[in-house]
Amino acid sequence: MKKRILFALVAAVILSCQSEFAAGTNEVAAGLNLLVAKVNAKIQQGATAEKDYADELKAFDTLYAKYKDLKTEDVAQIMMMKAELYLEVIDAPAGNPEKAAEAFQQIKRDLPETKTGQRVDEILASLKRPVEAERIRKTLVDGTKFPDFDEKDLAGKPLSIASHNGKIVLVDFWATWCGPCVAELPNTLKVYEKYHDKGFEIIGVSLDVDQPSLERFLKENKVTWRQFFDGKKWDNKLAMKYGVNLTPTTYLLDGEGKIIGKDLRGAKLEAAVAKALDKK
Repeated sequence: MKKRILFALVAAVILSCQSEFAAGTNEVAAGLNLLVAKVNAKIQQGATAEKDYADELKAFDTLYAKYKDLKTEDVAQIMMMKAELYLEVIDAPAGNPEKAAEAFQQIKRDLPETKTGQRVDEILASLKRPVEAERIRKTLVDGTKFPDFDEKDLAGKPLSIASHNGKIVLVDFWATWCGPCVAELPNTLKVYEKYHDKGFEIIGVSLDVDQPSLERFLKENKVTWRQFFDGKKWDNKLAMKYGVNLTPTTYLLDGEGKIIGKDLRGAKLEAAVAKALDKK
């Protein structure tokens, strides 16, 4: 998807000024085309860190500074492309919406009369939620206390982190429609069965929308740990509280409710659980 988005954007730039570009006179489009080719080469290599694109990000800024006084749609696309890089590639899969928003704000300040500039407020409004989600996620780092909640599980019984005080807890944001979640389930079940009696617990936060289907899935797959469910998918109350915008997302907590791991899967999950239990 990321490569398709970038290719589509550069195609739009070229088409918007096709006659000039074909004649080789549109330096903006030509420069952007070369820059995007470099970006796509790194995407093909699997690069997702901001530092991987340091040269290209600097080049976006240089190209924009050189031509921004033209105040054309072509120039707006330079910052648009930079924003898309932050949204779709850098720090994938979650992206970096805060940095993307900065690029859109620059378009709004410098090029308000362009078509892109006129759409910026709408774009920024759509980014408010992922920007807030990213802000929340940045606070949920190893060693910090995982904010508690006071909800009810599928059976209507009280559910919270505090109710598992002293145990190693995995908070698992997942859904039955999430392929990677379902693929990881056999491993999670194995770890649960091996360590549950030694003080390991799981709290599931299901982003499903149909409770009977969820309950049937849990029964068929012998998932016995408790679940929070409100049927709101991405508007799930706890998903929004913790800035979750992709599944699976997991947090491993120690006996005091502090984060000791995030998104641990496979052998890494079992090793982390065993290590945490040994420290108790």
